[in-house]
Amino acid sequence: MMATKRGVILVGHGGIPKGCPSELVSKLKRLEGQRRATNMPMSAEELELDTRIRQMPRTPETDPYQAGLESVATQLKASLGNVLFAIAYNEFCAPTLEASVEELVKKGATSITVVTTMVTPGGSHSEVEIPEILDQLRPQYPGVALRYAWPFDLKLVADTFAEQVNRFSS
Repeated sequence: MMATKRGVILVGHGGIPKGCPSELVSKLKRLEGQRRATNMPMSAEELELDTRIRQMPRTPETDPYQAGLESVATQLKASLGNVLFAIAYNEFCAPTLEASVEELVKKGATSITVVTTMVTPGGSHSEVEIPEILDQLRPQYPGVALRYAWPFDLKLVADTFAEQVNRFSS
């Protein structure tokens, strides 16, 4: 029997890099809204815009969100030990969750746990989009266990927030 090779993907929201033309983002969001309203697949135009925005050059100055997520990812990876690790973004930034799953599978992952930085209930990315993407990916990778570490224990989230508040309280 083959040993399980674990993978972890940290999913963040994704940010728009400074200097990205606002009309591109507006057009992308309009096309996305139309697609969701009609329950149709992504059009070629929407895919091109999405890819263009995700592939824009980024630095910590132009995309501090990406730099912050990468910093969290470095700490998380160090805490998890010997796992394959990747980052993914819901929107505006590359790589996508689909691309990160593909990357880890190519590296030999047979079990992938996806965790998001979006910890509170009610968000469309965390509660709808990520599970939908994983449901679409499972048939493509039948030999890979794809798990979603959701929902968060809100008591643990609150404890983390309380610890943070206490760090800044006199």
